[in-house]
Amino acid sequence: MQSKVIGTIKRVVGPVVEIGNVRGAQMAELVEVGPYGLIGEIIRLHEDMATTQVYEDTTGLRPGQEVRGSGMPLSVELGPGLLGSIFDGVQRRLEVIRDTSNQYIQKGVHVSPLDRTKKWPFRPTTTPGQELKPGEIVGTVQETEIIEHRVMLPPDVKGKLEWIAQEGEYTIDDVIGTVVSGGKRREVRLSHRWPVRRQRPYYEKLGLSAPLLTGLRVIDMLFPLARGGTVAVPGGFGTGKTLIQHSLAKWCDADIVVFIGCGERGNEITDMLIEFPRLKDPRSQKSMMQRSIVIANTSNMPVAAREASIYTGMTLAEYYRDMGYHVAVMADSTSRWAEALRELSGRMEEMPADEGFPAYLPSRLAEFYERAGIVRTFGGPVGSVTTIGSISPPGGDFSEPVTQHTKRFVRCFWALDRQLANARHYPALSWIDSYSEYTPDVAGWWHQTVPPGRDWLSMRTEIMDLLQREARLQHVVKLVGPDVLPDSQKIVLETCALLKNAFLQQSAFDPLDMFSVPEKQLKMLRIILTFYRKGLHNIKKGATMVRLRRIKVYPDILRMKSVVPNDRPELLDEIQQKLDRALDQIGAVYEETPSAARP
Repeated sequence: MQSKVIGTIKRVVGPVVEIGNVRGAQMAELVEVGPYGLIGEIIRLHEDMATTQVYEDTTGLRPGQEVRGSGMPLSVELGPGLLGSIFDGVQRRLEVIRDTSNQYIQKGVHVSPLDRTKKWPFRPTTTPGQELKPGEIVGTVQETEIIEHRVMLPPDVKGKLEWIAQEGEYTIDDVIGTVVSGGKRREVRLSHRWPVRRQRPYYEKLGLSAPLLTGLRVIDMLFPLARGGTVAVPGGFGTGKTLIQHSLAKWCDADIVVFIGCGERGNEITDMLIEFPRLKDPRSQKSMMQRSIVIANTSNMPVAAREASIYTGMTLAEYYRDMGYHVAVMADSTSRWAEALRELSGRMEEMPADEGFPAYLPSRLAEFYERAGIVRTFGGPVGSVTTIGSISPPGGDFSEPVTQHTKRFVRCFWALDRQLANARHYPALSWIDSYSEYTPDVAGWWHQTVPPGRDWLSMRTEIMDLLQREARLQHVVKLVGPDVLPDSQKIVLETCALLKNAFLQQSAFDPLDMFSVPEKQLKMLRIILTFYRKGLHNIKKGATMVRLRRIKVYPDILRMKSVVPNDRPELLDEIQQKLDRALDQIGAVYEETPSAARP
């Protein structure tokens, strides 16, 4: 990084460093602070004073030491080699730091984000003389066994392609083409840089219509997330936020996964880094790391880098979105990121708002979540970024500022319930507090794509109504017990018990139950609703709840989730037929038997 002296240190307040005698500096400029060259970013300018947030440990800095400016904002390097890598919040490769240093990140360590010596097999897809738009694909590189890296023009480059390299192997610093525009010649390489706080441009944002399938039935059926949408996952300690994120990373139908471990405990991130490479991608049976990027910024790392890690991860996601891939961003957790904002704000002596958070917390949250979406890029492909942000409210209190402000900017809310988690009900999503505004958007996809999906919306509405009624009935049951309820209400409780145990609850360790394809989900839900509809009809004829519970197919309904494989959903049709016959026989008995002689 070419640099020049822009001032000297005047005061050090934790990660915030005030610089005096500033000359030639600019807002958001990347700087090197002190003799170690600590990485920092200018966040305030006033006359000849500048305030910098430093992304490393500032112990040992003292007034009078030089600060050097780079003339460019905090940026990430984008190119082949990102997939399978583990970075810190400012895109330093942790594997390289470990090999060159030790288990701790040393002060002022500078490592290249990408391997500058590795040669990549480049294949051109354009010819000289073509007029190219910003972001247009000029060639491809096989980055991993399952992901093809599409080499694009940077978003600020366009013009006539003067020359393109032949098929062969090149490093990320080799020139693989030249573009001429307005008499100026621009060199094209396999990589380029982009500021993390600036959204990458696109041609148009498209409407959301397809769900991001997760394989978790409570999500796909009750609280769907649209591809390109945003969701908040709040929950107290131990309710399963990280576990849900890991499950989504493995099973959701995204092409690329960017996992941002932002301020979480070091042991959790360590477990993930050990376990993640061992996971097999269900579609390709290759390592999950071949389509994943991990940003690890644990709670014991510098707090300012935690604040930057969110933007670093989002920029990497937008880069692959522009290639035409569907990317899922897992941010765990935005509460720790907000706490970093609060600490930095306090160090700068800004006026605090709710619970000490800065007044600009809502706008920062909006900036983050608004970078999600499904877009048509300038180069032509359609790609998306889906943002899944977990929240760790203190004491599980959803009324705290981060949760409340986040709800303003997301359209899906998966609230985790402490009682469900304690009962070992996974996923512990509360069907009372959770909601999704994407339901009407994705209903058309279910109706057109999944063979039995024509009734998806009506079945979902009926199930949600039953769960709401069951919650109200539980208040009565707690007071006087279930025996006083009429059978027409007992069947609501029985159906919801079936729904919770046989449908909503999934085992992360059962190879058949950890993931469910859409067709299996729909057929399972139809079986449970058939039990309710026909059972209620028979109760009105005079049947009892005891009789309905004794039908022989009842145990099959309880076991269907862990017995029927995903590739054989037709086995559920046999259970459906047995249930129909059993309930029809009961109905026939009560139609033919006089009321005085009924059992």
